[in-house]
Amino acid sequence: ISRKTDVMWKLRRQLMATEDEDSLSYPPLNVTTGNDTCILFYASNFSLVANGSVLIELTGATFVNQSVDISSSTCSDTNTTLSLKYTKPVNGINSLEIRFIMTNMFYGGSARNWFTLDSVEIVQDEEKLAKYNVSVISAPAEYSFHCQLVGTSSLYPARLIPSNAEAINWNVFISMFQIQGFNVENGQFSYASDCTGFFSPVIWMSLVTSVILLWILAYGVHMIMQLTTNSRFDDPKGPALSVPQTE
Repeated sequence: ISRKTDVMWKLRRQLMATEDEDSLSYPPLNVTTGNDTCILFYASNFSLVANGSVLIELTGATFVNQSVDISSSTCSDTNTTLSLKYTKPVNGINSLEIRFIMTNMFYGGSARNWFTLDSVEIVQDEEKLAKYNVSVISAPAEYSFHCQLVGTSSLYPARLIPSNAEAINWNVFISMFQIQGFNVENGQFSYASDCTGFFSPVIWMSLVTSVILLWILAYGVHMIMQLTTNSRFDDPKGPALSVPQTE
């Protein structure tokens, strides 16, 4: 996935590795309005599980063959919807639509525009709607967003949280997720704001361990500095040294 390099300022962790870019076997999905690209979407694995047993693999149809219908996607400066429509993805499901609904708003606290992925919707056979609220997925409006794991599992860094009864029947698995719904330039992803902050759990554990070891070292040095030598010594050739109990 090519990314533009003219953005000089950075926020949170940036994805700069060119090795990962060279290893990708297919380009991201792009939605265009006229001659301009308004949405970019990529995932190394995109799959669903319906009713706990029916696996629906969408990676090939979305990125490799790009047989997915994106004609219902909409773009504007404030609201963007990526609509992915699949015809008979598996036996028993005639149509499946997945919507990624994003907004671009100005926030006074940071004095800048941020885009957020507000919700994800799954529509089966044009009648069953499963809706999910989304946590963590946001970035400055000039950036894309990246996360290694996105889905309904509580173990994923970015989680899709069911907001209606139908959503419980679906499990979503997306790996190496990256999306940009605003300010796409030259058909390329901008620098990516990652879902993992700078202080990851591993870093926190290392910092806590280092503080404990430093405290033990400081305590040991302090105890060594408190050691003193005896003020009186026993002479083996003379009378025994007697130390009164009061001293």
